Amino acid sequence: MTDRAYDRIKRAMDVAASAAGIVVTAPIQLATAAAVWKFHGRPVLFRQPRPGKDSEMFELVKFRTMRHPDATHVTDAERLTPFGRFLRSTSLDELPTLWNVLKGDMSMVGPRPLLVQYLERYSTEQARRHEVRPGITGLAQVSGRNALDWESRFALDVEYVDNRGLALDLSILWRTIASVVKRSGISEAGHVTMSEFMGSGKLTSGAEPRDGL
Repeated sequence: MTDRAYDRIKRAMDVAASAAGIVVTAPIQLATAAAVWKFHGRPVLFRQPRPGKDSEMFELVKFRTMRHPDATHVTDAERLTPFGRFLRSTSLDELPTLWNVLKGDMSMVGPRPLLVQYLERYSTEQARRHEVRPGITGLAQVSGRNALDWESRFALDVEYVDNRGLALDLSILWRTIASVVKRSGISEAGHVTMSEFMGSGKLTSGAEPRDGL
């Protein structure tokens, strides 16, 4: 099967899986939204532009895991609440992203959608990660998640683009369930999320990106 033929089948599976996921997780999403409102206030959802397939922009939607910045809560480490950390460790903050899959912004499996400012920092090879729809989970996420360095993550993203298929997607989904259960690779050592990607061969910034406000 060619990549293009599989991409059409995959889109049909994404629609079916995301629609079913929204229905099945509706009670959990409602309970999570109520808890986010109680612990973090409004807005309940975090929205941010992200580059998708062919670098076209879309609005990523997740549950908010951080408090609003103030005089004593400035950095991501200071703003990430214990409840927000729980949401991230269980991936409950990702449930609204099923709407992005249903709309066609994302897929269930693919390279993670990263920050807009990274686009100009990718090498030509790294930019190939945008040849497919971004995913809720991906090969990099089940191979170490945020514990991997950026070069390793992008190499795995391109490996997925070149080898995508039903067997690989099912393997990634199964390994995702295992990673979530074990809560492994949630954050890079020394960081609450991920260090900022400044470009290959350049030092990462100490300031962490606002991923999952």
